[in-house]
Amino acid sequence: MRRGGTQASPPTLSCRRKIVTEAIALNAVTKNFGNVEAVRGITLSVPQGEAFCLLGPNGAGKTTTINLMLGLIRPTAGSVSLFGHPPHSRAARHRIGLVAQDTDFPETLTPREILHLVRAHYPDPVSEDELIDSFGLAGIADRQTGGFSGGQRRRLGLALAFAGRGKVIFLDEPTTGLDATAREAFWTYAQDRRDHGATLVITTHYLHDIEAIAERICLIDDGLVRLDGSVSEIRSRIQRRIVRFQTDVDMSLDRYGPHQRDGAIVTFSTADADILVTNLIRDGVAFSELEVLTASLEEAIAAIGSRDEEP
Repeated sequence: MRRGGTQASPPTLSCRRKIVTEAIALNAVTKNFGNVEAVRGITLSVPQGEAFCLLGPNGAGKTTTINLMLGLIRPTAGSVSLFGHPPHSRAARHRIGLVAQDTDFPETLTPREILHLVRAHYPDPVSEDELIDSFGLAGIADRQTGGFSGGQRRRLGLALAFAGRGKVIFLDEPTTGLDATAREAFWTYAQDRRDHGATLVITTHYLHDIEAIAERICLIDDGLVRLDGSVSEIRSRIQRRIVRFQTDVDMSLDRYGPHQRDGAIVTFSTADADILVTNLIRDGVAFSELEVLTASLEEAIAAIGSRDEEP
């Protein structure tokens, strides 16, 4: 309030809606190989800047879905786009980085020469020094790749995936062959790229890695999306609990459901921990050191195929 004047107007607050850019879009996509329908009407939207993990057992349609996103194959029906472009187009390919499970390099070339070659294909590549430093290549940058170990080749492959400063980075089993230190350094770098707007599309069997970085998990099976959500959402949907205790009772516990036994320690994965423990007490099974834990992501996903086996 101004003395002797009118009340000052409060500052105007402009509410700007956050614009979400769609990095990858699959719309009712199917893919047939002869009489085999590998992908059956999948619809997915992956926004820019998301760490998106695609999981699925062998033969589920996961690899076919990734190849559709990369433009390596065309859909039988439906559409696929990367930032609004067909994934096989030049406009899309300039935005893609990829590390495949198996990568071969010319044996007489050095990492520095290979990085120079790949970086030349992109308009705004990551600096050579940053790649060499971030992926632990300093000591081998000028050595021919022919004598490299599996871990060294993997680190070079990862550096190449990020070399073009791609907007979408496809990471197929990215940490295979890496030791714990290299794995941690890689995920730190990948998360930094994600924080700067890169979309990460990850497939891996190291599910504990995914729990640390993935914002969203999509599980494909039999060519269909079975689950799609965050780690916590997937856990809550499946509602698995781990019940672990010690017992010296020498008897079969099969009647209580699938379990593992390691000496005196027994571990159950169950949908209802209360019922399981109640049944054990009712039947007079002597036990101690009881623990009831939330299932890990790996245990929760593994339970999808065994939910009907619960007693």
